[in-house]
Amino acid sequence: MTARVRKAVFPVAGLGTRFLPATKAMPKEMLPIVDKPLIQYAVEEAVAAGIDQMIFVTGRNKRAIEDHFDRAPLLEQLLASDDKRELLEALMSASPAGVSFVYVRQSEQLGLGHAVLCAQPVVGDEPFAVILADDLIDAVPGVTAQLIESYNRHHASVLAVENVPQEDTSKYGIVASTRIDATEERVTGIIEKPDPADAPSTLAVVGRYVLRPEIFSELATTGRGRGGEIQLTDAIARRVALGEVVARRFSGTRFDCGSKHGFMAANLALARKQGILD
Repeated sequence: MTARVRKAVFPVAGLGTRFLPATKAMPKEMLPIVDKPLIQYAVEEAVAAGIDQMIFVTGRNKRAIEDHFDRAPLLEQLLASDDKRELLEALMSASPAGVSFVYVRQSEQLGLGHAVLCAQPVVGDEPFAVILADDLIDAVPGVTAQLIESYNRHHASVLAVENVPQEDTSKYGIVASTRIDATEERVTGIIEKPDPADAPSTLAVVGRYVLRPEIFSELATTGRGRGGEIQLTDAIARRVALGEVVARRFSGTRFDCGSKHGFMAANLALARKQGILD
């Protein structure tokens, strides 16, 4: 019987330099999209997928994330006494019942692969999701739920992928694959940020993964790769030969909120969706 995916890892130790000076004192994951911070959208996606333990891999100056998902009894009492039920519900939504929050420190900025490895003591020997809050994906069902569906079907690690322009392949991990069906591909190779001329396809891995726990043993022995960092892509590539990796062409609209253009586009799109803008 396949173990249920019940844990999600959120690597949130990055410095957010592209949004300075706003991120000098505030984590980039706390930047608001309309009325909620980026990280809350990511957590809500995980909760909707049936995940009940959120594991944040944090760094210095990230205390605001922990405070955001903590209870605020005095504020709750104030809103309740003033009968501001809608605001109280919005406040309480950040800490859903039955969900636990765990914080692990990444003491050195050694890349995404290292951040995921830092979560191993909490994840243990279970499959788990990795969600990068920078990629806000508007989808129903959420992309994490879509990946878990594929994981349950194939018992393999699953990567969220979408087509990108050929000239943008150097910004992503790019997969080589063979088609399974309309939404799934069997991954036969993966390269981190290849030059357009060397890219095996235009299918790019974006910020959602469901990984088998064997990835930890690969990460523990993966040397520093591109950029001098421990690349998650490199560790995944070592599992490809075992037939353990599937790519899922997800349904939804992705906003790269690690860029100013994507961040503004997400605010406009979700404001229109909520009826705030015409």
